[in-house]
Amino acid sequence: MLVWAPGPGVRMVSSAVLGGGIGPRAWVLNAQVPPGYGRLDPVAHLAELAAGAGLEGPGTGLMTAAPVADRRHAEDGGVRAVVTAGIGVRGWAAAPGAGGVAVPRPGTINIIVSLPVPLTDAALVNAVATATEAKVQALVELGADASGTPTDAVCVAAPSASVSALGTDTGTGTEPEPFAGPRSLWGARLARAVHAATRAACADALAVRGS
Repeated sequence: MLVWAPGPGVRMVSSAVLGGGIGPRAWVLNAQVPPGYGRLDPVAHLAELAAGAGLEGPGTGLMTAAPVADRRHAEDGGVRAVVTAGIGVRGWAAAPGAGGVAVPRPGTINIIVSLPVPLTDAALVNAVATATEAKVQALVELGADASGTPTDAVCVAAPSASVSALGTDTGTGTEPEPFAGPRSLWGARLARAVHAATRAACADALAVRGS
């Protein structure tokens, strides 16, 4: 598993099964599970792994069947992205058929992004959309004929700009950025970092599968 623990003073937005949503988070855990993962309690499992790693406080936990040792990272203007990718079970988001409960399957593209500036809640959500657009761009450029896998997850982290009720500075003290779209200053940097890391990770996955 991969662990990133920036500590207090960080806000995250995530679609992760553990600690998803928007709020203060002290760590991110990206755990590799075997193909055919059969546990029906992924939240409890991730909490057990976090405790075993000595992680305390609120955090975010993601799962993948892709080898986390094959992670790829990229940086652009202070924005950092780390991507683990398995694309054996991939396809287009708008596909016919009834949906179902998403559970870990072989594959999954997990994207973790860190920005050096605080973002508003709206900008955090915008950052997830921008990261997803960059992921899809990388897949299309690689000829993967897909927009992702059914279990992809995103986590975006940014410093808090708030001050606690006790008057302790818990963040940067600067006004949060209101935009993170692909043509905004920080959104553009995020998009380039995610695109580069995703393209590298998915290119490796395609090479391994020979497809």
